Amino acid sequence: MIGEISRICGRNFSRMVFCKSSSFSINHQRSFAVTKSMAEQGKKLFTPGPLGTSRTVREAALPDLGSRDVVFIDKVKYLRSRLVQIAGVREEDYTTVPIQGSGTFAVEAVIQTAVPRTGGKVLLLENGAYGKRMAKICEYLGIPYHQESFPENQKVDLNRVADILRADNSFTLVSVVHCETSSGVINPVVEVGSVVRQILPDCVFFVDAMSSFGAIPLDMTAGSVDFMVSSANKCLQGIPGFSYSVARKTALEKCKGNSRSLSLDLYDQYQGLESTGQFRFTPATHTMLAFCQALKEFDEEGGLQGRSARYIENRRIIREGMRKLGFTEFLDSSHDGYIITSYNFPDHPNFDFKTFYSKLNEKDQVIYPGKVLNADCFRIGNIGDLYPKDMSHLLVCIEQVCEDMGIPLPLRS
Repeated sequence: MIGEISRICGRNFSRMVFCKSSSFSINHQRSFAVTKSMAEQGKKLFTPGPLGTSRTVREAALPDLGSRDVVFIDKVKYLRSRLVQIAGVREEDYTTVPIQGSGTFAVEAVIQTAVPRTGGKVLLLENGAYGKRMAKICEYLGIPYHQESFPENQKVDLNRVADILRADNSFTLVSVVHCETSSGVINPVVEVGSVVRQILPDCVFFVDAMSSFGAIPLDMTAGSVDFMVSSANKCLQGIPGFSYSVARKTALEKCKGNSRSLSLDLYDQYQGLESTGQFRFTPATHTMLAFCQALKEFDEEGGLQGRSARYIENRRIIREGMRKLGFTEFLDSSHDGYIITSYNFPDHPNFDFKTFYSKLNEKDQVIYPGKVLNADCFRIGNIGDLYPKDMSHLLVCIEQVCEDMGIPLPLRS
């Protein structure tokens, strides 16, 4: 067709088609090159999630495997075993149950599987957004609960917990968030678990260790933890797609028939994996392949000790740098967490968080809004594929953005 039109219209048409085609090809190649460059470089995510991951972890997700492939089944078996080991508990006593979906899926799976349909009651120890989210889960599921709230800038108070349990022995599950990432507070999980076990020996103790597992030590044995949950895309630095619970087998085996959900039945998921090594429904195959690579890199870095050392150094750099710039932290010096830090908004008429966020984002530096209710804050995370040089560069970018916004540094208190 083009040849016939070319014969009628002459050589100029052929020349025009060739030029248009070449131009399209060149532009397409340029566009692809820019996209590829952005994908390789990426933005730096100073957030509680999703988190940055290494290129090698992302590349590990490339192969296509069937869910019944022997290679994939072996990978799932490996990661289930390795997570129990990282948790520091015995495989004779604990197991790992992965669940498709984000971290909240695992939280909901534990609550609606571990609480009996009859006579079940939950005590939620809450000092931030993620504790409040558990209350919302209970409301949706129609599970009786009591939400004991603590100030967002304080740790859960052990004396109050003990008083509540002594006054009401009807609770069948007590839950607490290890690292409340809305603020950065680290709660005394082991001590809470000891109180629960002492006063209500048969009560299930559930810990949301979403943003702490793999970076902050948690003695599950000393804390009598029955269920602990986390996500692939947190301190173990996999890519998003599944979450998991490290569960005490004796506690899990009591949960048959409790579930209010088919897909989030942690007990049924466990039974399926134990009997066939397979998931009941389509698993996150690519994410799990990437996670096995992430576990390898976790071990190469020195495990929990090595990973936490890098995060602690990240935290030191950002803390000292922000202090020099005049920014103040939401939490006082009694808190020593190193996962994420909340900073108060500067008291300057030119400061606007949306503008601050957008200008940093244009520099490929992604921070996070605050989640606390009683203060205007923003958050800077130290976890994921971040290193000291990234924290130093973020500080330079913050200086530049403040200058662009007409905010003199250091800030005046």
